[in-house]
Parts: sequence; structure tokens; C-alpha cells
Amino acid sequence: MSTEPVGSATATGDAPARPVGAGDVDVAAVARLIGEPARAAMLDALLAGRALAAGELARIAGVSPGTASEHLARLRDGGLVEVVAAGRHRYHRLASPEVGQVLEALALVGQPKPVRTLRQSRANAALLVARTCYDHLAGQVGVAVHDALVSREALRTVPNGYQLTPAGGQLLTGLGVDVAAARSARRAFARPCLDFTERRSHLAGALGAALCAHFLSHGLLVLRASGHRGLRVTDGGRRMLADTFGITETQYPGDPS
Repeated sequence: MSTEPVGSATATGDAPARPVGAGDVDVAAVARLIGEPARAAMLDALLAGRALAAGELARIAGVSPGTASEHLARLRDGGLVEVVAAGRHRYHRLASPEVGQVLEALALVGQPKPVRTLRQSRANAALLVARTCYDHLAGQVGVAVHDALVSREALRTVPNGYQLTPAGGQLLTGLGVDVAAARSARRAFARPCLDFTERRSHLAGALGAALCAHFLSHGLLVLRASGHRGLRVTDGGRRMLADTFGITETQYPGDPS
């Protein structure tokens, strides 16, 4: 098995070259899109990595369906969300992993919202333990998995990210993670992503997405609620974390399950 990162420019994590003659990026326009509270709530819900219907996003944002449609149109025009069709139904999702990276990065400098109810307190506690950061795993569990892979020399630091070592490839393929598909993806293969609650890195990139997808598809982690990024570690997930990565429940002590 090759241990080299995918060889394309996009796979190394380098941003695509901007067109010759392109002007400065209009950061203010993006900030205005994200800065409106209802749109921010919709984007946060889409950070769960799922495509949601406009009606569900309206409920999450606390606005009428008509207002939600207007907000979603602006987010689509601004390149932050895209529409996917499933039969007669239309769903919205983040336009790219880069949008998720921006939203997660903003959380590093944002001020916490005041907690006024027990429900909000439990939801926040769930985010601390395990959550999706668009398509990869974050929170205490995400950081613990990242640290285990690095300490066990499954990942080796290289320019622009990580390289999967032969031992790491054997570990993850043995677990059932589709490493080959991650290698062929046209995006960064494996890179650190600074966790906004832990202030330490978790694993992002195509490999991080493949690992998170494996955990979810095998019921090792489950979404707590639609439109919420919090994940619950199942009994099988606890056993897997301990047996495969040496991660004990003391490393995710805030689990409200």
C-alpha cells in the first residue's frame, strides 16, 4: 500500500490558483451573509454534514418558510450553500468543506451564547464531547482519536498535513475505513483542524471524513437530533475507541448520554 499523499494539487491541500487579474476577495460580503442570525443558525445546522430541507432549516432558525427561502437564496448566491435534488424534494447543504472550515474557524474567536435553559446546557455539553465539523469528527472524541493516531505513529507530519504510515493504513483498513477512496478524493488527504472547544487539533481532510463516515455508518456514533451537530457515543463505539485507539471514557468526561 502506498503511503504517499494523493499527488494532485488539490489533494495536497493547496488552494486552487485564482484567475489572473482577479481582484481582492470581498470578505465583507461573506461576513454579511454569515453575520445575520437566522442565516448563521442555518449554516451551523448544516455543519452537521447533512442536507436539510428548507422547512427544517426554517424551524431551526426560528423564521417563517418564506423568510427562510430568502435567506437560503442569498446563501446560494454567495456560494455558501448548494441545492441537491432527491426526486421531487430539494435539500440544502454546505457548498464545500472549505465553507465548513471557515465556520468552525469563526467559532474560535466568537463569544459563547448565553445558556438560559437546561436543554441548551445539555446541547452544549453534547457538542463538547463529540460533534461533526462538517464531514469529520470534532470535540473531545475527535481530538482523542487524532492524538491516538499521531502517538501510535499511524500519521506522520508532512508539509500541508499528514501522511498515513503503513502501520496506520493497516490499522484503519482493518477497522473498515475506506482509505483507498480517501486517497483518490480531490481534496486534502489528511490535515489537522483546530478544534474550537478543545483548542487542539482533530483530523480533517478526506481521511478524517472517511473515518467519521465509518463511525456513523456502523452505529459507533449517532446524531443526537436532526439539525444538531452533537454525536452520541454508543456502547459499541466506547468498546471500539478503547480497543482500537486506547481511548477511555475519562478522555470524554462530559458525555451527557
